[in-house]
Amino acid sequence: MATYGQTQYSPALQPSGPYAPYSHHTPGYSVPSYNIKTEDGLSHSPGQTGLLGYTNFSGTPPSQSLYSYSHTHGEFDNVEFSSYSSYSQSQYSPYYNSHHYNSPYLAGSSISPPTITAPLAYQHPDHPAMMPNHSPESHTVFIWDLDETIIIFHSLLTGTFSSRFGKDSSKAVSLGLWMEEMIFNLADLRLFFNDLEECDQVHIDDVASDDNGQDLSTYNFGSDGFQSPAGAGSLCLGSGVHGGVDWMRKLAFRYRKVKEIYNTYKNNVGGLLGSPKREEWLQLRREMEVLTDLWLTHALKALALITSRPNCVNVLVTTTQLIPALSKVLLYGLGSAFPIENIYSATKTGKESCFERVTQRFGRRAVYVVIGDGAEEETVAKKKNMPFWRVSCQADLEALSHALELDYL
Repeated sequence: MATYGQTQYSPALQPSGPYAPYSHHTPGYSVPSYNIKTEDGLSHSPGQTGLLGYTNFSGTPPSQSLYSYSHTHGEFDNVEFSSYSSYSQSQYSPYYNSHHYNSPYLAGSSISPPTITAPLAYQHPDHPAMMPNHSPESHTVFIWDLDETIIIFHSLLTGTFSSRFGKDSSKAVSLGLWMEEMIFNLADLRLFFNDLEECDQVHIDDVASDDNGQDLSTYNFGSDGFQSPAGAGSLCLGSGVHGGVDWMRKLAFRYRKVKEIYNTYKNNVGGLLGSPKREEWLQLRREMEVLTDLWLTHALKALALITSRPNCVNVLVTTTQLIPALSKVLLYGLGSAFPIENIYSATKTGKESCFERVTQRFGRRAVYVVIGDGAEEETVAKKKNMPFWRVSCQADLEALSHALELDYL
Protein backbone atom coordinates (compact mmCIF):
# COMPACT_ATOMS: atom_id res chain seq x y z
CA MET A 1 0.00 0.00 0.00
CA ALA A 2 1.29 3.41 -0.84
CA THR A 3 2.23 5.74 1.97
CA TYR A 4 -0.82 7.56 3.24
CA GLY A 5 -0.51 11.27 2.56
CA GLN A 6 -1.27 13.75 5.28
CA THR A 7 -3.49 16.65 4.25
CA GLN A 8 -3.14 19.94 6.05
CA TYR A 9 -6.20 20.95 7.99
CA SER A 10 -8.08 24.15 7.44
CA PRO A 11 -8.57 26.73 10.19
CA ALA A 12 -12.06 25.32 10.73
CA LEU A 13 -10.51 22.43 12.59
CA GLN A 14 -8.73 24.59 15.12
CA PRO A 15 -10.16 24.84 18.66
CA SER A 16 -12.87 27.47 18.75
CA GLY A 17 -15.23 29.13 21.15
CA PRO A 18 -14.23 29.85 24.72
CA TYR A 19 -11.14 27.66 24.78
CA ALA A 20 -7.87 29.55 24.78
CA PRO A 21 -4.74 27.90 23.38
CA TYR A 22 -3.31 25.50 25.91
CA SER A 23 -0.19 26.75 27.64
CA HIS A 24 -0.03 24.49 30.68
CA HIS A 25 3.15 22.74 29.51
CA THR A 26 6.20 24.11 27.84
CA PRO A 27 8.42 22.18 25.41
CA GLY A 28 10.99 21.94 28.17
CA TYR A 29 8.66 19.90 30.38
CA SER A 30 10.22 16.54 31.22
CA VAL A 31 8.16 13.37 31.17
CA PRO A 32 7.04 12.47 34.71
CA SER A 33 8.38 9.16 35.94
CA TYR A 34 5.23 7.19 36.66
CA ASN A 35 7.03 3.87 36.23
CA ILE A 36 4.09 2.55 34.22
CA LYS A 37 4.62 0.21 31.32
CA THR A 38 2.89 1.51 28.23
CA GLU A 39 2.62 0.05 24.78
CA ASP A 40 5.47 0.55 22.39
CA GLY A 41 7.02 -1.37 19.54
CA LEU A 42 5.50 0.55 16.65
CA SER A 43 5.50 -1.19 13.32
CA HIS A 44 7.27 1.07 10.84
CA SER A 45 5.95 -0.63 7.74
CA PRO A 46 2.77 1.04 6.49
CA GLY A 47 1.96 -1.86 4.18
CA GLN A 48 -0.24 -4.82 4.99
CA THR A 49 1.21 -8.24 4.33
CA GLY A 50 -0.36 -11.59 4.92
CA LEU A 51 -3.49 -10.06 6.41
CA LEU A 52 -6.23 -12.40 7.46
CA GLY A 53 -4.58 -15.25 5.65
CA TYR A 54 -5.47 -17.91 8.18
CA THR A 55 -7.78 -20.89 8.27
CA ASN A 56 -10.47 -19.32 10.41
CA PHE A 57 -12.21 -18.01 7.30
CA SER A 58 -13.72 -19.91 4.41
CA GLY A 59 -12.58 -17.21 2.01
CA THR A 60 -9.86 -14.60 2.07
CA PRO A 61 -11.00 -10.99 2.51
CA PRO A 62 -9.43 -8.30 0.37
CA SER A 63 -6.01 -6.99 1.26
CA GLN A 64 -5.99 -3.47 2.59
CA SER A 65 -3.88 -2.53 -0.40
CA LEU A 66 -7.00 -2.82 -2.56
CA TYR A 67 -8.40 0.37 -1.12
CA SER A 68 -7.59 3.96 -1.91
CA TYR A 69 -8.20 6.64 0.65
CA SER A 70 -9.21 10.24 1.03
CA HIS A 71 -9.21 12.46 4.11
CA THR A 72 -12.42 13.46 5.78
CA HIS A 73 -12.67 16.87 7.38
CA GLY A 74 -15.14 17.87 10.06
CA GLU A 75 -15.71 20.64 12.58
CA PHE A 76 -15.83 20.27 16.31
CA ASP A 77 -18.73 21.46 18.44
CA ASN A 78 -18.00 24.06 21.09
CA VAL A 79 -20.11 22.62 23.86
CA GLU A 80 -20.28 18.84 23.44
CA PHE A 81 -19.36 16.31 20.81
CA SER A 82 -22.33 15.50 18.57
CA SER A 83 -23.54 12.82 16.22
CA TYR A 84 -21.85 12.18 12.91
CA SER A 85 -23.15 10.66 9.71
CA SER A 86 -20.98 8.47 7.54
CA TYR A 87 -18.42 10.35 5.51
CA SER A 88 -18.64 10.47 1.75
CA GLN A 89 -17.08 7.54 -0.06
CA SER A 90 -17.65 8.45 -3.70
CA GLN A 91 -15.11 5.94 -4.94
CA TYR A 92 -17.15 3.17 -3.32
CA SER A 93 -20.57 4.31 -4.57
CA PRO A 94 -21.38 1.12 -6.54
CA TYR A 95 -21.12 -1.06 -3.45
CA TYR A 96 -20.50 1.02 -0.33
CA ASN A 97 -23.04 0.47 2.40
CA SER A 98 -23.59 3.76 4.21
CA HIS A 99 -23.96 3.50 7.98
CA HIS A 100 -24.84 6.13 10.56
CA TYR A 101 -23.09 6.10 13.89
CA ASN A 102 -22.42 8.36 16.81
CA SER A 103 -19.04 9.98 17.07
CA PRO A 104 -17.95 12.22 19.92
CA TYR A 105 -15.96 14.39 17.53
CA LEU A 106 -17.42 15.25 14.17
CA ALA A 107 -20.44 17.38 13.39
CA GLY A 108 -22.73 15.99 10.71
CA SER A 109 -23.21 19.38 9.02
CA SER A 110 -19.91 19.13 7.14
CA ILE A 111 -20.34 15.53 6.03
CA SER A 112 -22.55 14.24 3.23
CA PRO A 113 -23.11 10.48 2.92
CA PRO A 114 -23.44 8.98 -0.54
CA THR A 115 -26.87 8.51 -2.03
CA ILE A 116 -27.40 4.77 -2.13
CA THR A 117 -30.76 3.06 -2.29
CA ALA A 118 -29.56 -0.53 -1.91
CA PRO A 119 -25.99 -1.64 -1.12
CA LEU A 120 -24.41 -4.12 -3.48
CA ALA A 121 -21.89 -6.71 -2.39
CA TYR A 122 -18.35 -5.90 -3.42
CA GLN A 123 -16.73 -8.63 -5.46
CA HIS A 124 -13.07 -8.93 -6.31
CA PRO A 125 -11.97 -11.75 -8.61
CA ASP A 126 -9.12 -12.77 -6.32
CA HIS A 127 -10.95 -12.32 -3.02
CA PRO A 128 -14.44 -13.85 -2.82
CA ALA A 129 -16.74 -12.34 -0.23
CA MET A 130 -16.73 -14.00 3.18
CA MET A 131 -19.96 -13.67 5.12
CA PRO A 132 -19.32 -14.08 8.86
CA ASN A 133 -21.29 -16.66 10.77
CA HIS A 134 -23.45 -14.76 13.25
CA SER A 135 -25.35 -17.78 14.53
CA PRO A 136 -26.52 -17.61 18.15
CA GLU A 137 -24.03 -20.31 19.08
CA SER A 138 -20.92 -18.41 18.03
CA HIS A 139 -19.20 -15.07 18.58
CA THR A 140 -16.81 -13.06 16.49
CA VAL A 141 -14.35 -11.59 18.98
CA PHE A 142 -12.20 -8.63 17.94
CA ILE A 143 -9.16 -8.40 20.22
CA TRP A 144 -7.77 -4.86 20.13
CA ASP A 145 -4.48 -3.35 21.16
CA LEU A 146 -4.80 0.13 22.71
CA ASP A 147 -1.83 2.49 22.34
CA GLU A 148 -0.98 3.45 18.75
CA THR A 149 -3.84 1.27 17.48
CA ILE A 150 -7.02 2.86 18.85
CA ILE A 151 -5.44 5.86 20.55
CA ILE A 152 -2.35 7.94 19.88
CA PHE A 153 -0.58 8.54 23.17
CA HIS A 154 2.81 6.98 23.83
CA SER A 155 4.14 7.89 20.37
CA LEU A 156 3.35 11.56 21.07
CA LEU A 157 5.69 11.49 24.08
CA THR A 158 8.49 9.67 22.27
CA GLY A 159 8.26 11.82 19.13
CA THR A 160 7.62 8.77 16.96
CA PHE A 161 4.25 9.99 15.72
CA SER A 162 5.43 13.46 14.75
CA SER A 163 8.48 12.12 12.91
CA ARG A 164 6.50 9.48 11.01
CA PHE A 165 3.67 11.75 9.94
CA GLY A 166 5.39 15.12 9.67
CA LYS A 167 3.76 16.79 12.67
CA ASP A 168 4.97 19.56 14.96
CA SER A 169 7.08 17.65 17.47
CA SER A 170 6.85 20.20 20.28
CA LYS A 171 3.07 20.37 19.92
CA ALA A 172 2.85 16.57 19.92
CA VAL A 173 4.94 16.26 23.08
CA SER A 174 2.97 19.02 24.78
CA LEU A 175 -0.35 17.34 24.04
CA GLY A 176 1.06 13.96 25.09
CA LEU A 177 2.20 15.35 28.42
CA TRP A 178 -1.14 17.06 28.92
CA MET A 179 -3.01 13.81 28.30
CA GLU A 180 -0.58 11.87 30.50
CA GLU A 181 -1.26 14.29 33.32
CA MET A 182 -5.01 13.85 32.92
CA ILE A 183 -4.72 10.05 32.75
CA PHE A 184 -2.79 9.75 35.99
CA ASN A 185 -4.75 12.47 37.80
CA LEU A 186 -7.96 10.56 37.06
CA ALA A 187 -6.33 7.26 38.02
CA ASP A 188 -4.97 8.64 41.28
CA LEU A 189 -7.88 10.81 42.39
CA ARG A 190 -10.86 8.66 41.38
CA LEU A 191 -9.64 5.14 40.62
CA PHE A 192 -7.42 4.38 43.67
CA PHE A 193 -4.22 4.07 41.65
CA ASN A 194 -2.10 5.17 44.62
CA ASP A 195 -3.42 2.15 46.50
CA LEU A 196 -3.50 -0.29 43.59
CA GLU A 197 -0.33 0.49 41.62
CA GLU A 198 1.68 -2.21 43.38
CA CYS A 199 -1.14 -4.72 43.26
CA ASP A 200 -2.14 -4.57 39.62
CA GLN A 201 -4.66 -7.05 38.22
CA VAL A 202 -5.15 -8.53 34.78
CA HIS A 203 -8.94 -8.19 35.01
CA ILE A 204 -11.31 -6.13 37.13
CA ASP A 205 -12.90 -9.22 38.73
CA ASP A 206 -9.71 -11.09 39.60
CA VAL A 207 -10.02 -10.41 43.33
CA ALA A 208 -13.83 -10.44 43.45
CA SER A 209 -13.80 -13.75 45.34
CA ASP A 210 -12.32 -11.89 48.33
CA ASP A 211 -15.24 -9.42 48.37
CA ASN A 212 -17.88 -10.15 51.02
CA GLY A 213 -20.45 -7.92 49.30
CA GLN A 214 -20.48 -5.29 52.04
CA ASP A 215 -22.42 -2.09 51.29
CA LEU A 216 -19.85 0.52 50.29
CA SER A 217 -22.18 3.53 50.04
CA THR A 218 -20.86 4.98 53.31
CA TYR A 219 -17.53 3.17 53.38
CA ASN A 220 -14.53 5.43 54.06
CA PHE A 221 -11.67 4.26 51.85
CA GLY A 222 -9.40 6.95 53.22
CA SER A 223 -9.49 5.70 56.79
CA ASP A 224 -9.83 1.93 56.48
CA GLY A 225 -6.13 1.35 57.10
CA PHE A 226 -5.43 -0.19 53.71
CA GLN A 227 -1.86 0.16 52.53
CA SER A 228 -0.39 -1.66 49.58
CA PRO A 229 2.53 -3.53 51.19
CA ALA A 230 5.99 -3.87 49.73
CA GLY A 231 6.08 -6.76 47.34
CA ALA A 232 2.32 -6.73 46.97
CA GLY A 233 2.64 -7.43 43.28
CA SER A 234 3.52 -11.03 44.02
CA LEU A 235 0.30 -11.39 46.00
CA CYS A 236 -1.91 -10.57 43.07
CA LEU A 237 -0.83 -12.82 40.24
CA GLY A 238 -3.13 -15.72 41.04
CA SER A 239 -0.20 -17.73 42.41
CA GLY A 240 -2.19 -18.91 45.39
CA VAL A 241 -0.29 -16.59 47.72
CA HIS A 242 -2.53 -13.98 49.31
CA GLY A 243 -2.33 -11.35 51.96
CA GLY A 244 -4.43 -11.44 55.10
CA VAL A 245 -8.17 -11.88 54.70
CA ASP A 246 -8.88 -8.36 55.93
CA TRP A 247 -6.34 -6.79 53.57
CA MET A 248 -7.58 -8.79 50.57
CA ARG A 249 -11.15 -7.76 51.32
CA LYS A 250 -10.16 -4.09 51.34
CA LEU A 251 -8.33 -4.63 48.06
CA ALA A 252 -11.44 -6.24 46.57
CA PHE A 253 -13.56 -3.31 47.80
CA ARG A 254 -11.38 -0.92 45.81
CA TYR A 255 -11.67 -2.89 42.60
CA ARG A 256 -15.43 -3.17 43.08
CA LYS A 257 -15.64 0.60 43.52
CA VAL A 258 -13.53 1.15 40.40
CA LYS A 259 -15.94 -1.06 38.48
CA GLU A 260 -18.92 0.93 39.75
CA ILE A 261 -17.29 4.23 38.79
CA TYR A 262 -16.42 2.95 35.31
CA ASN A 263 -19.93 1.68 34.68
CA THR A 264 -21.48 4.90 35.97
CA TYR A 265 -19.31 7.26 33.93
CA LYS A 266 -18.24 5.24 30.89
CA ASN A 267 -20.38 7.46 28.66
CA ASN A 268 -19.96 10.63 30.71
CA VAL A 269 -16.37 11.09 31.83
CA GLY A 270 -16.99 14.85 31.82
CA GLY A 271 -19.35 14.33 34.73
CA LEU A 272 -16.65 12.40 36.56
CA LEU A 273 -14.04 15.09 35.93
CA GLY A 274 -16.27 18.00 36.89
CA SER A 275 -15.66 21.63 36.01
CA PRO A 276 -13.19 23.13 35.08
CA LYS A 277 -11.37 19.84 34.32
CA ARG A 278 -14.13 18.86 31.91
CA GLU A 279 -13.57 21.95 29.77
CA GLU A 280 -9.83 21.30 29.77
CA TRP A 281 -10.47 17.71 28.67
CA LEU A 282 -12.78 18.81 25.84
CA GLN A 283 -10.14 21.19 24.52
CA LEU A 284 -7.43 18.55 24.76
CA ARG A 285 -9.53 16.01 22.86
CA ARG A 286 -10.17 18.51 20.06
CA GLU A 287 -6.53 19.45 19.74
CA MET A 288 -5.40 15.83 19.72
CA GLU A 289 -7.86 14.97 16.96
CA VAL A 290 -6.56 17.85 14.86
CA LEU A 291 -2.94 16.81 15.39
CA THR A 292 -3.61 13.12 14.66
CA ASP A 293 -5.86 13.73 11.62
CA LEU A 294 -8.94 12.29 13.31
CA TRP A 295 -7.22 8.99 14.13
CA LEU A 296 -9.52 8.24 17.07
CA THR A 297 -12.62 9.12 15.09
CA HIS A 298 -11.76 6.44 12.53
CA ALA A 299 -11.02 3.90 15.27
CA LEU A 300 -14.35 4.70 16.91
CA LYS A 301 -16.17 4.06 13.65
CA ALA A 302 -14.74 0.55 13.37
CA LEU A 303 -15.49 -0.13 17.04
CA ALA A 304 -19.08 1.09 16.62
CA LEU A 305 -19.62 -1.11 13.57
CA ILE A 306 -18.52 -4.15 15.58
CA THR A 307 -20.60 -3.20 18.61
CA SER A 308 -23.72 -2.82 16.44
CA ARG A 309 -23.48 -6.40 15.16
CA PRO A 310 -25.19 -9.36 16.81
CA ASN A 311 -22.77 -11.78 18.47
CA CYS A 312 -19.74 -9.57 17.85
CA VAL A 313 -17.71 -8.15 20.72
CA ASN A 314 -14.74 -5.85 21.23
CA VAL A 315 -12.09 -6.98 23.71
CA LEU A 316 -9.12 -4.88 24.79
CA VAL A 317 -5.74 -6.40 25.68
CA THR A 318 -3.22 -3.74 26.62
CA THR A 319 0.23 -3.66 28.19
CA THR A 320 -0.83 -0.62 30.22
CA GLN A 321 -1.59 -1.40 33.87
CA LEU A 322 -5.27 -1.98 34.45
CA ILE A 323 -6.16 1.20 36.36
CA PRO A 324 -4.35 3.63 33.98
CA ALA A 325 -5.82 1.61 31.09
CA LEU A 326 -9.33 2.22 32.43
CA SER A 327 -8.45 5.88 32.81
CA LYS A 328 -7.33 5.99 29.16
CA VAL A 329 -10.47 4.24 27.98
CA LEU A 330 -12.65 6.77 29.81
CA LEU A 331 -10.71 9.85 28.69
CA TYR A 332 -10.57 8.76 25.05
CA GLY A 333 -14.32 8.07 25.01
CA LEU A 334 -14.07 4.31 24.51
CA GLY A 335 -16.38 3.24 27.32
CA SER A 336 -19.32 2.39 25.05
CA ALA A 337 -17.10 0.10 22.95
CA PHE A 338 -15.51 -1.83 25.83
CA PRO A 339 -17.51 -3.14 28.78
CA ILE A 340 -15.14 -3.24 31.73
CA GLU A 341 -15.32 -7.05 31.75
CA ASN A 342 -13.77 -7.00 28.25
CA ILE A 343 -10.59 -5.14 29.30
CA TYR A 344 -7.42 -7.07 30.16
CA SER A 345 -4.02 -5.79 31.26
CA ALA A 346 -1.01 -7.75 30.03
CA THR A 347 1.51 -5.74 32.07
CA LYS A 348 2.62 -8.65 34.24
CA THR A 349 1.50 -11.76 32.39
CA GLY A 350 2.05 -10.84 28.73
CA LYS A 351 -0.46 -10.83 25.91
CA GLU A 352 -0.38 -14.54 25.19
CA SER A 353 -1.69 -15.28 28.68
CA CYS A 354 -4.46 -12.71 28.19
CA PHE A 355 -5.37 -14.17 24.80
CA GLU A 356 -5.66 -17.54 26.51
CA ARG A 357 -8.10 -16.10 29.01
CA VAL A 358 -10.16 -14.54 26.23
CA THR A 359 -10.36 -17.78 24.25
CA GLN A 360 -11.32 -19.74 27.37
CA ARG A 361 -14.06 -17.23 28.04
CA PHE A 362 -15.61 -17.14 24.56
CA GLY A 363 -14.80 -20.70 23.56
CA ARG A 364 -13.17 -22.51 20.68
CA ARG A 365 -16.14 -22.08 18.37
CA ALA A 366 -15.74 -18.31 18.34
CA VAL A 367 -13.90 -16.57 15.49
CA TYR A 368 -11.07 -14.33 16.73
CA VAL A 369 -9.58 -11.35 14.90
CA VAL A 370 -6.61 -9.48 16.38
CA ILE A 371 -6.09 -5.78 15.62
CA GLY A 372 -2.87 -4.05 16.62
CA ASP A 373 0.34 -2.29 15.70
CA GLY A 374 2.94 -4.20 17.70
CA ALA A 375 5.03 -7.30 17.27
CA GLU A 376 3.77 -9.02 20.43
CA GLU A 377 0.11 -9.22 19.48
CA GLU A 378 1.02 -10.18 15.90
CA THR A 379 3.27 -13.00 17.09
CA VAL A 380 0.62 -14.34 19.48
CA ALA A 381 -2.07 -14.07 16.82
CA LYS A 382 -0.02 -16.10 14.34
CA LYS A 383 0.83 -18.65 17.00
CA LYS A 384 -2.87 -19.11 17.76
CA ASN A 385 -3.82 -19.07 14.07
CA MET A 386 -5.89 -15.90 14.52
CA PRO A 387 -6.22 -13.39 11.67
CA PHE A 388 -4.21 -10.24 12.35
CA TRP A 389 -5.04 -6.76 11.08
CA ARG A 390 -2.06 -4.44 11.37
CA VAL A 391 -2.65 -0.75 12.10
CA SER A 392 0.35 1.29 10.98
CA CYS A 393 -1.46 4.42 9.81
CA GLN A 394 -4.90 5.97 9.74
CA ALA A 395 -5.63 4.42 6.35
CA ASP A 396 -5.51 0.98 7.95
CA LEU A 397 -8.38 1.97 10.24
CA GLU A 398 -10.38 3.28 7.28
CA ALA A 399 -9.78 0.01 5.42
CA LEU A 400 -10.90 -1.91 8.49
CA SER A 401 -14.20 -0.02 8.55
CA HIS A 402 -14.70 -0.70 4.84
CA ALA A 403 -14.03 -4.40 5.32
CA LEU A 404 -16.52 -4.48 8.19
CA GLU A 405 -19.18 -2.63 6.21
CA LEU A 406 -18.75 -5.02 3.30
CA ASP A 407 -18.98 -8.03 5.65
CA TYR A 408 -15.50 -9.27 4.88
CA LEU A 409 -14.86 -9.35 8.61
